[in-house]
Amino acid sequence: MSSLETTNDLQQLLEAVANQKISVSAAQTQLTRAQNIDDLGFAKVDLSRSKRNGYPEVIYGAGKTATQIIEIIGSLKRHAENILCTRVSPEKYALIHAAEPEAVYHEMAQCVALTVKPLPTTAHYIAVVTAGTSDMAVAEEAAVTAEVYGNQVKRIYDVGVAGIHRLFAHLEEIRQAQVVIVVAGMEGALASVVGGLIEKPLIAVPTSIGYGTNFGGLTALMTMLNSCASGITVVNVDNGFGAGYSASMINHLSDTEDDK
Repeated sequence: MSSLETTNDLQQLLEAVANQKISVSAAQTQLTRAQNIDDLGFAKVDLSRSKRNGYPEVIYGAGKTATQIIEIIGSLKRHAENILCTRVSPEKYALIHAAEPEAVYHEMAQCVALTVKPLPTTAHYIAVVTAGTSDMAVAEEAAVTAEVYGNQVKRIYDVGVAGIHRLFAHLEEIRQAQVVIVVAGMEGALASVVGGLIEKPLIAVPTSIGYGTNFGGLTALMTMLNSCASGITVVNVDNGFGAGYSASMINHLSDTEDDK
């Protein structure tokens, strides 16, 4: 029995425990992983994701109407701690804010955040580093994502290789971070440079910023994937959310280890 989707499934599980065909701990595991879905018709909201993954479902705002986003937020509010919606235009946010006045809009990141239950902030911080000012929108998506999930974040922007002395001025601050996110477009060289100077995990984010042969971020992506610096993990083009999410998971592991 891989999931519990009906009352009959639950009855069978309880009978199996009563007949000693399954242990109490095994049954508890199945109950913890049980599917809990709110079917809104246009969306099936995964209400048990935080139990499985540690984080609630995130709303991808692009392609959804403001009304749909509002309904999904209403569903998640009863089960989530912090709600995050990415890729939301200012026009959509105006409608969302009318329905959810406590929702906060991060304009550069194009993210909407709603705190249902405040989370403690991590002792360790994540450094978000950009090559240029033009990469800041993607970097902000990463930074806001990490902050929504209770991480301390330090932003270090516009320190690309064209003026590499700017990077060295912040190098110690970057080295003290528990996880580093490097966001770069053009040829994407900054990730390799930083990766060769630190001993912490580095998540590289290629951006679509650049001239013709940047190919919408493909050049930066290939540079990062082929980096000779060890310890670099690469996410998709412009995927600040993915970088912030992964960095949060790593950073929280560090805090958990410190608590032991």
